[in-house]
Amino acid sequence: MMQGNRPLIGVISDRRMVGAHPFHMVGEKYLQAVADAAGGYPVGLPSLAQGFDVLDILDRLDGLFLTGSPSNLEPQHYLGDPSEPGTWHDPDRDLAALALIPAAIRVGMPLLAVCRGFQEMNVAFGGTLHQMVHEQPGYRVHKESEEDPLEVQYGPSHRVEFTRGGLLEQITGEAGATVNSLHAQGIDRLGQELDVEAVAEDGLVEGFAVRDAPGFTLAVQWHPEWKALNNPVSTAIFRAWGDACRAYRLRGLSG
Repeated sequence: MMQGNRPLIGVISDRRMVGAHPFHMVGEKYLQAVADAAGGYPVGLPSLAQGFDVLDILDRLDGLFLTGSPSNLEPQHYLGDPSEPGTWHDPDRDLAALALIPAAIRVGMPLLAVCRGFQEMNVAFGGTLHQMVHEQPGYRVHKESEEDPLEVQYGPSHRVEFTRGGLLEQITGEAGATVNSLHAQGIDRLGQELDVEAVAEDGLVEGFAVRDAPGFTLAVQWHPEWKALNNPVSTAIFRAWGDACRAYRLRGLSG
């Protein structure tokens, strides 16, 4: 990769309380995947409820990464039933993500979304979510066991099949992959203008792209950022997105 052409990639933050103070946080595994597998410079974007000029922020970036998170999107954003008591929410991130997504798509910025980001993307396009996939008839358990060590939690869990001729098949050269699975929420109704890219064995949609988007867009339900360079499919996803971010940067420099 060209060291002088590293794109600046915005990574959305979670807003979490640490003691009495709110912090804006980004998991290191996401930053590391951006740097090592996508070849970019990751920059944490604060999820501020006020003073958040989306277009001004995007004008300074070459790509956008919507990460996973322990928190769930509030169901009011897709007219869902109230969450079960004790569900972890992050309303500031909700607002930031739902503002960033349409703006990034509109300007053609390369966008990669995983897990919570995948769910945010679906809701931004009018889709809905199951809050507990494993409680729905016909679906397997997709969430991890918190008692397991991380290597087991993020280990291979189930197979997904890629859409023939789709973006995932094109960039990976594979018909499908065995992926990790660490989510309770999942897609109920797919959003408008979204094309399915990957489906789990139980029929759950686990990947999609934005139809006719002016730039690279890909959202997956699993976690390709986990040790991305050790998994050929994960590496291919990040490199394809990183290449798109570099091309976006060069277009901006030449314009």
